[in-house]
Amino acid sequence: MFSRLWQRFVFSFKNLGNHEALGRLGDFTAGPRMLLLSVFGLGIGVISAFVALILLRLIGLFTNLFFFQRWDTALVSPAGNRLGLFEVVVPIVGALIIGLMARYGSERIRGHGIPEAIEAILINGSRIDPKVALLKPVSSAISIGSGGPFGAEGPIIMTGGAVGSMFAQLFHLSSAERKILLVAGAAGGMSATFDAPVAAVLLAVELLLFEWKPRSLIPVALASAIAAVVRYYLLGAGPIFPTPPHAAFIGVNGLLGCVVAGLLAGALSALLTMAVYASEDAFHLLPIHWMWWPALGGLVIGIGGLIFPQALGVGYDLIGTLLQGHGTAGLIFGILIVKSIIWSVSLGSGTSGGVLAPLLMIGGALGGLETMFLPNEGLGFWPLISMGAVMGGTMRSPFMGIIFALELTHDVNALLPLLVAVVISYGFTVLVMRRSILTEKVSRRGYHLSSEYATDPLEIIFVREVMRTDILALAATASLAEIEQALQGKTDQKRLQHLFPILDPEQRLVGVITRKALQEHIRQEGPASEDEQLRELIATTPIVAYTDEPLRSVVYRMAETGFTRFPVVDRDNPQKLLGIVSLGDLLKARARNLIEERQRERVLRIRMLLPRRTQSVHPVNGPDQLDSAGPLDEAEPLNEPSPVSE
Repeated sequence: MFSRLWQRFVFSFKNLGNHEALGRLGDFTAGPRMLLLSVFGLGIGVISAFVALILLRLIGLFTNLFFFQRWDTALVSPAGNRLGLFEVVVPIVGALIIGLMARYGSERIRGHGIPEAIEAILINGSRIDPKVALLKPVSSAISIGSGGPFGAEGPIIMTGGAVGSMFAQLFHLSSAERKILLVAGAAGGMSATFDAPVAAVLLAVELLLFEWKPRSLIPVALASAIAAVVRYYLLGAGPIFPTPPHAAFIGVNGLLGCVVAGLLAGALSALLTMAVYASEDAFHLLPIHWMWWPALGGLVIGIGGLIFPQALGVGYDLIGTLLQGHGTAGLIFGILIVKSIIWSVSLGSGTSGGVLAPLLMIGGALGGLETMFLPNEGLGFWPLISMGAVMGGTMRSPFMGIIFALELTHDVNALLPLLVAVVISYGFTVLVMRRSILTEKVSRRGYHLSSEYATDPLEIIFVREVMRTDILALAATASLAEIEQALQGKTDQKRLQHLFPILDPEQRLVGVITRKALQEHIRQEGPASEDEQLRELIATTPIVAYTDEPLRSVVYRMAETGFTRFPVVDRDNPQKLLGIVSLGDLLKARARNLIEERQRERVLRIRMLLPRRTQSVHPVNGPDQLDSAGPLDEAEPLNEPSPVSE
């Protein structure tokens, strides 16, 4: 008994979780291979936590060196510096260093990290150059430390992803498995930076994994969880931005205010996205090498720092101030105007930095402005709601925006208001913008990315629903001359059969032959003789399909083998021929999906029980009078798609 169970386990492990290899269908395709990836994910999560710590320490170090000329790794705000007009020079120097690192090191360090991670996953087989793992955190620390208005999360996502990718490249793994470990590193880095493990997993699902499968979700979630545990011992725990307590229910007026906040956040998200890429377009018009663009962005940062010093650097302290409800009018308008401008211009210049922290700050400032006219729901309430709404709308990741705001503040009472505002903001940006701030970057590099997840129609339709049963089978004992004579005149192109099953006298499937093979034989050898047997040309080990398997399995088999037509047999009796399925038949599933998407009909029709104008009104006294009104109109059934010609 134990031996059979062990053999079954080994068999399932070798098939990498392919449930169809076990002869049955299941809800998921996960298998024992997932356990190995989970172990790898735990190790990557631990490493990512230390990488996050190193990056935060580097940011503190460069901030102190650039603005205070001291050796210290504590995170400080550049606003308290005494450089005077020389403050303008600091961001320029930092940007020049980044430009040199990008040109002579790796161009992948430019930008805020997440689009680069997406491109590595989609295009490069989840392979990231090891140089990126070293240069990205250093360049980001220099950028932020020299006053860049960015956050550490984008760089740590890219750096953690690079660590996960390098780890995966050391082992014999597939591209899909490398993707899982790359994303595990990214999620672990974000979890350790913000102490937001659930939001990190949601970001991974909504922006990086492009799937919702246990085989990827579980390793990534474990990496995020272990990174949060390690963070507790490295950086401590507790909410990063604690807020005053808010009411458990804010009433109808408060929820209507959340709708207004969501609309304003969506509009601001669209403006920020357009500003970033308008800046990028403007830099492309300059007659200088892109290496010098960050220096021009640094000049804008320096001027903005003179006008509003609090706009420089990460600005975590300002986020906390806004969420405590202590934001002054000068602080609010300074963030909304100066911070937004220098962030969009510098990010468009191609320097290295993140987007999450700036979005949190700008969203919090929008909430501070809304406090002036929306219902009073307590200190820091509208900054919290707008912070999540701006993030969810700009990043196009609504669930991540909701949970991220909750994990940063631990204010669970804000869940319902956040849901309303974030979804409204998300819906606004989806309707007015084709792409997000992340996918626009990928699109400009010549690639298309869809962020919609849906059930594949090939997964839910079975072979038995589309296979052809009106087919011509040939006898194995027939001569080629008899076959040629039988096929004469059967040239109806609409139902032209290209694959012929071969049956023995007991009606068992013994092989297949293609029309092309027959025609090629006739062309080369001439008319067949009566003694030439069909069995000399048939393929005796045909690749088959089964009636009880989904079309997705058949498509994969076609891709693996190069054949586009299979005989369909009974799984319990593989020699019993039931039909043929071809690539054209598989299009029926797509046709059915198009009908479900485009065909509109009224399924239920209600006939009002009103008298005609020429009749007087009488009360309904019994079932007979109800029947006289006629039955409810029945909906017409959906028209089935016509068979697809081969």
